[in-house]
Amino acid sequence: ASDKMAGALNAHLPRFMRWLGDLETRILDGDLPALRIERPVYVCGLARSGTTLLLEALAAAPDFTTHRYSDYPLLWTPYWWNWLRARLPLPTQTPVERAHRDRLVVTANSPEAFEEVFWMHFFPGRHEVAVDQIIDATCDNPAFADFYAAHIHKLLAVRRARRYLAKGNYNLTRIGYLRRLFPDAQFVIAVREPYAHVASLVKQDGLFSTWAQSEPAISTHLARSGHFEFGPHKRAVNVGDAEQAAAIQACYASGRVVEGYARQWASSYGWLLQALAADGDLAGCCHLVGYE
Repeated sequence: ASDKMAGALNAHLPRFMRWLGDLETRILDGDLPALRIERPVYVCGLARSGTTLLLEALAAAPDFTTHRYSDYPLLWTPYWWNWLRARLPLPTQTPVERAHRDRLVVTANSPEAFEEVFWMHFFPGRHEVAVDQIIDATCDNPAFADFYAAHIHKLLAVRRARRYLAKGNYNLTRIGYLRRLFPDAQFVIAVREPYAHVASLVKQDGLFSTWAQSEPAISTHLARSGHFEFGPHKRAVNVGDAEQAAAIQACYASGRVVEGYARQWASSYGWLLQALAADGDLAGCCHLVGYE
């Protein structure tokens, strides 16, 4: 019940939650260790490309910290919540298979992707099909940049970590902007053979769409946490081609899910290859990893 209430606050009172996060930053100002955000690592790629496997592998390495299941929904105040949680008499964590039924087992301490809540707040309309989702190095959003840097700083401090690691499928379209914020950032981009990839997406779409019919809260949680890759609220990702994005969404709406996902695969990774070919410096900090 408390999780649902906090989740509702995130969704319906985002300005209040942001205010709490800013308040935490102001109160902690001067008390946190002097940490430089250096060489952050971003794992991205379309859903079902292997991003979670990459995240778990990297999160197990020394020095890294990342968001965890336990951080949601109190994402905006990472220091206070993690400080308190470290002192609570929590029960022993028993790993369970995650909702995707893909054999990956997780606990509350497992790494997970939750940054999208912040992106949706500071960049309204991020998931509208008609909106170009590309955020490149020309973007200037001081409010987000300040909040984001402070958030990462607090997470590093409370976890006593040196480097930030983040998984975000949609960050594929933001690598230019993220590199502007952190010039030494590295991007690990998952790519999967398209036939197997589309098949996996279709399977997850059917699974979550069926669940949402009997349990609407599932769909609500996906939307609040910024997951529109599958399920009843799936949306096309517009990578600068509004006509193609509309065609993908039309496929979803008419039940031609296989075609829709195939078009999205070609559109997203086609755009990526063009972007890397046009910018050698950007290509140098991107590492493509095949699922196979």
